[in-house]
Parts: sequence; C-alpha cells; structure tokens
Amino acid sequence: MTMRLHLLCSASTASVSSFAFAADEPLDSRGRESLAGLSGRLPSCDIVLRSPALCARQTADGLALASTIEPLLRDCDFGRWAGCSLEDVEAKEPAAVAEWLRDPRAAPHGGESFADVTKRVGGWMDQMLAKAGSVLAITHGLVIRAAIAHVLGAGPQAFRHIDVAPLTRAKLSGGGGRWTLASLVSPRDLR
Repeated sequence: MTMRLHLLCSASTASVSSFAFAADEPLDSRGRESLAGLSGRLPSCDIVLRSPALCARQTADGLALASTIEPLLRDCDFGRWAGCSLEDVEAKEPAAVAEWLRDPRAAPHGGESFADVTKRVGGWMDQMLAKAGSVLAITHGLVIRAAIAHVLGAGPQAFRHIDVAPLTRAKLSGGGGRWTLASLVSPRDLR
C-alpha cells in the first residue's frame, strides 16, 4: 500500500509577511493574488484535507477545492504571542524568545513547542501510512517543517534549518511503515 501525501502551505497572510506569530487570519492581498497562478496546477488527489484555520479555508476556496477539516493540521499554538510580531515579543521578553529559539521543547508563550508540533504531525502522518491513495493537505509552514523533520528522523531541532514559503508543496510517499520526502516544490515551480 502506498500513500502519496502532498502538503501545501497556505497562501500568505499578514503575519507571514511581517514575521509575526500566526493568529487565525485571512489571506493578504498577495496571498489571494498568488492563487490565480496556481489553480489547476496541483496534482489530482483522492482526498483534500485542510487545517481549520481561515487562511487554509481561503486557500482551498481560492483553488476551487472541496476540502475537509483535519484538526491535526492546525498551525502551532503560539499562546499569548499569537498575533504579535517577533520584534515586539523580543523587545518585551528577550530571554523567553532566546529560550524558544534555542530549545525546540520550550513553549514560554504558553502554547505548543516545536517538539509538540512535531509529535502531533508525526502521529497523524503515521496514521496515514495505514491507508492507500493520494491526499492533498492544505496547512501551514510550521506543520510542513514538522512533517519534513519527522520524515527525515531529524527531530524538532531541525525546525530552524527548514524554510517553507507560502504555497510551497512537500511531496511525500509512504509505505512499508515509513515515509520518504520525494520533493519540495516552490510556488514558482508550480506555475
């Protein structure tokens, strides 16, 4: 049994553009405009899943994809930092930001750590291995980073070494109890 999993990062939002901690927010104008060039250029899949976030719903809608919410695809919970810029948080809580950047198990904001996200996403992916077919999942950059770290066995410390831009697609193949990273496709290459 083979599972083909395509993880698509949602289109851009204000927090992505301004280096802020994600909050449930709509796509920005650049994000909405970028969807036009992507429509019809994604692989055909048996199932389309998405994060419960507004930006994931708007990405699916903008691509005319009927999708089902998968709660485990939600973005990282940044606790009290959600909606704040990194610059503002660093000015108010420099030691907490330094700890968060240094230790993937730290969650000084009161939400999820990178380790928590990696465990959640890895668990979901491992459940998907029991299925066959193809899935397109619209989610967030941090979730895709967690998925890549899980596939590579790199753990949550790999987060800072992976960058996922809006509308980047990670193509994964699963079977025989393991995952393989097949490709990481930038939005420019999708057009």
